[in-house]
Amino acid sequence: MVSASQRRQAVRYLQLQYKISERRGCQLAKLSRSAFRYQHRKSPQTALRERIKEIARTRIPYEYKRIHVLLKREGIHANKKRIHRLYCLEGLQLRPKRPRRHVSAAHRYVQQRPSKTRNEAWAMDFVADQLHDGSKLRVLTIVDIFTRECLAAELGFRLNSGNVVDVLTRITKARVDPNTFTAITGVNFLAESQTYGHTPIKSRSRSLGLENQRIMHS
Repeated sequence: MVSASQRRQAVRYLQLQYKISERRGCQLAKLSRSAFRYQHRKSPQTALRERIKEIARTRIPYEYKRIHVLLKREGIHANKKRIHRLYCLEGLQLRPKRPRRHVSAAHRYVQQRPSKTRNEAWAMDFVADQLHDGSKLRVLTIVDIFTRECLAAELGFRLNSGNVVDVLTRITKARVDPNTFTAITGVNFLAESQTYGHTPIKSRSRSLGLENQRIMHS
């Protein structure tokens, strides 16, 4: 919703730019003429606003609640809601802190190198679903990162690391081995008993939010 002060600004803009009357501008902004002519009688509280800005500049992590506590210690007794209103009017709101997983995700994104050619990098992951009788299905999907082509979609009730190797072997018979594989961390991808060639497999941990590179050698 638009506040009354913003509607007043809109009316003044219409009057200045389009040379319309006050009555017509108030009609367009849906604001009564008495509300447009209203003059604030309260003090602008310039001294208090300047002190809030000074505290916010010197103590950056402080939000309005902590600023309110400091003002009380200085002998300035003001309602917490008033401090919050003046804090917002000065545009001092802090951005919400990003969760740690977002920081690590941004770090992973910087480390990624975009694929430039076909068969340079493949991505692997499992997709799960459930039938009406409760039976669980798993689908191993392999995609070429550059062309977005789905190279394989292996369906089964139980897929293990051996199935992963079989699918990769079947695909590479008709294609060139990629430089890297990118896979979500899981038992099927990280099992030490099953390996695939000398291609490095970059695995990403979904639970920890950290990128771990594990090289599987034959």
